[in-house]
Amino acid sequence: MSGLPDPQAARAARLACRQGPARPTSGMAPGFTQCNMISLPRDWAWDFLLYAQRNPKPCPVLDVTDPGSHRTVMAPDADLRTDIPLYRIWRDGELAEETADATAVWAEHPDLVTFLIGCSFTFETPLQQAGIEVRHIAQGRNVPMYLTNRDCRPAGRLHGKMVVSMRPIPADRVADAVTISGRYPAVHGAPVHIGHPEALGIADLMAPDYGDAPAIRDGEIPVFWACGVTPQAAVVASRPRFAITHAPGHMFISDVPNDRYLVV
Repeated sequence: MSGLPDPQAARAARLACRQGPARPTSGMAPGFTQCNMISLPRDWAWDFLLYAQRNPKPCPVLDVTDPGSHRTVMAPDADLRTDIPLYRIWRDGELAEETADATAVWAEHPDLVTFLIGCSFTFETPLQQAGIEVRHIAQGRNVPMYLTNRDCRPAGRLHGKMVVSMRPIPADRVADAVTISGRYPAVHGAPVHIGHPEALGIADLMAPDYGDAPAIRDGEIPVFWACGVTPQAAVVASRPRFAITHAPGHMFISDVPNDRYLVV
């Protein structure tokens, strides 16, 4: 098992996230699974679990905590209140604040249930190992993300549109990117769309709804993957009274090796 990444790298990355300054986590702790996060009061947890089950492409659940717990089996020594570099606090569907430490707001609702959701940052390492440049990592920027015109299947009180992330891929490597990412279905898997952003309702690739504007070179095609910011779009559309999420691009880094989710 000598090929496994060093768990200390994941712990060091979480420590860096905790101590700041806040920065996107793409490219941090290569080889370890990264997760989107949403925490909701217990009376909304069933609705979200059903929402995720009905929309597994954008919302692949990797772990669910007990009510009130800030621990996860994906990194037993981690603290979900502090170990994400930047959190978003939502009140009645409105973004109320961003903070690097969610401990105080977490205490407002002692019954919070936290969902960790697979993230496409997980398969960026295999893309790079195959010689496919991941542009936002190369440029030290956040991945561009877009709210699409695709409805997710509603569940209980939750509804909303799918969010996608985009990576420009050379035309002759698109098939490879599809194959590689498709081997990781628990972290969004293969793309949901290739080329033609207007078909997703995206009017301007240079104006993402979340993250940073991309750099697309001649001969490259925009490739779109389902994105774990989709729950935040559901929060805006459905207006639960309270929620905590990661800020887009600022993930929870787990102790779980990427290959745990590799399907061959």
